[in-house]
This record gives sequence, C-alpha cells and structure tokens, in this order.
Amino acid sequence: MSVTDLAPPAGGRLPEPESARGPGLRLRAGLRGLAGLLRRRPGLVLSLLWVGVVVVAAVAPSLFAPGDPLAVDTAARLRAPSPDHPFGTDRLGRDLFDETVHGTGRTLPAAVLATVIGLGAGSVLGLLAGFLRGAADLVIMRLVDVLLAVPGLLLALMLVSVLGKGDTVDVAVAIGVAAIASTARVMRAEVLRVSGSGFVEAARTGGARRVRVVLRHVLPNSMGPVWVLTMLLFGEAILGVTTMSFLGFGAQPPTPEWGSLVSSGRDFLGSAWWLSILPGTVVALTVLAANRVSRALDGERTGLR
Repeated sequence: MSVTDLAPPAGGRLPEPESARGPGLRLRAGLRGLAGLLRRRPGLVLSLLWVGVVVVAAVAPSLFAPGDPLAVDTAARLRAPSPDHPFGTDRLGRDLFDETVHGTGRTLPAAVLATVIGLGAGSVLGLLAGFLRGAADLVIMRLVDVLLAVPGLLLALMLVSVLGKGDTVDVAVAIGVAAIASTARVMRAEVLRVSGSGFVEAARTGGARRVRVVLRHVLPNSMGPVWVLTMLLFGEAILGVTTMSFLGFGAQPPTPEWGSLVSSGRDFLGSAWWLSILPGTVVALTVLAANRVSRALDGERTGLR
C-alpha cells in the first residue's frame, strides 16, 4: 500500500467507517432491507408478522383486548361486527373479539406443548433407530408404524379419553404423542444419511466414543429437516387442539378457546354467521402462516425459494 492510498479524498475527509455511523443511518438501512424483503417475499413477511401478533396476544392479551371476555351484556346479544365489537357479540352479549384474543392464551400454549412433545420424543426415537440400527431400529420403527397406522385425530381422541376430559394439557399431550411418528421417521432418515458421511467415519476411525460421535457430529447435522418440521407441526398442533376443543375436549365453557368458540356458534350460522366464521378465520390464518414460514425455512435449507 502506498502513501497515496492513505491520502484523504478531494473533499478533505476520509469516509467514516460503518461502525461510526449514527443509529439513524443504521435504522434507515434496516428499514430499506425490510422493504426489499417485503417486495421480494410479501407472503413470508406477512406470515411472520401474523405469527408474531398471535404470540404477543397469547402472552399479553390485554394489549389487544383490554375488556373482560366473560362480561355478559344481554342487551347486546348477537350483534353483528361493528366498530364497537369488531367480531360481533355472542348469544350472551359477550364481545367475540375479546373472547378470541383471550382464547389465544389457551390454544397457543397447548399447541407449543404438543409440538415440543412430538419433536422431542420423535427426535430421540429417530436418533436411536438411525444410529443404533439392528434390533433397536426394528423395534422402534415397528412402534412408529403402529402409530402411523392410526389416524392422528383418532389416536388423539383415544389418548385424551384415557387421560381425562376438560384439561387442555391432556389434549396437548395427546396431540403431541400423535405427532411423534412423523418426526421419528424424518429424524431416522437424516441420521442414516449423516452416519454414512465421511466426517462421521473419520471420527469413528479416530477413536471417538459413540456418544461423542452422536452429540458432536450426527445430531447437529441431522436437525435441519427437523427444524423445518417444527413450524409445520406447530400449525398442525393448532389445528389439532382446535379440533379437539370443537369436539368438546379441552377447556370447558365459559373459558374461551378457539375451538369452543367455533363450536358454540355452529347453531347460529344462519342468523349470526360471525360466531363461527371469524374465530375460524383466525385459526385458518394462523395455520397457513405457520405453514408458510415452514416452507420458507425449507427453501433456505435446500437453496430453493
């Protein structure tokens, strides 16, 4: 590098380094990047925003619906959606928007618990089956085949009947157990693929213990498809928990829950369509948003957009 390379430009000042720029410039650069992402992939951005809003509503529902979801006003029963009641009112005059927002706090945690159970147990079973192989693989995969032979909803109904009725946790456990089989198959396939890789063989040849090979090499490199499956299972868990609640399992009235809200309005579809349609639309949008995020993650992993 010569001395002339260090000389200041014609204006007399060297350009400021990136780290020295003010927060305003960095904020504008971030907003420009977000605007570019919105132009390129508007569906993904809207899906992420929707999922974020639903998560915030589950954690702090009073931010969106400060009213009491159980407040009865018989003088305002079965009112259509309006500025005062965005989702209308139910047969007891309760604000349906407040009920839907506060119902998020029961449906979403149950879906998260079901996803954690399905991913956790399924990943462990798939890891053991794919790495140990032999008799362990045979026993585990036959168990998975039995779970796959029974439709997920029917299996969840059987399990929740055994566990009890009226508890959202029981519903979440049942939905989670029903999701174990699909996760186990995906995890086993990835473990088998990674176990045959050169770096795993090199680690074994170098004398590394089996536990170290699994935890340091096989498991981290097998989790990619499982992380993609997370959002997909999350959407399925929301749909499963809502369905079970619709059928009368889970939290009992008057506790608001998405499925019970849809169920309570089915007798009024001809005269008060909003009772089932609007909470059902929220469920559908949440499931579609989760599936869109899952598709985007899969595209990032495989290099497809």
